[in-house]
Amino acid sequence: MLNPKKIEEVAKQLSDNLPSGLKQFAGEFEERSKQVLQQQLMKLDVVSREEFDIQQQVLIRTREKLEALTARVEALEATLADKAE
Repeated sequence: MLNPKKIEEVAKQLSDNLPSGLKQFAGEFEERSKQVLQQQLMKLDVVSREEFDIQQQVLIRTREKLEALTARVEALEATLADKAE
């Protein structure tokens, strides 16, 4: 779900942008940044793109079935209304 390579890239960018006086801590900072980023991203309520696309297709099929059933109910109601008259 989470792309570890992206997290590493962000952590590397953070450590690369440290002031020169803190460069000696860059490796430790980068590792800790990766840990914090992973922990915070895991707290988010997200789904993978694949899961999203699957659920989107399920929703489309459900809407199509609902529309078909609605049309069918309306047709049946019209038939019953005609017979009642």
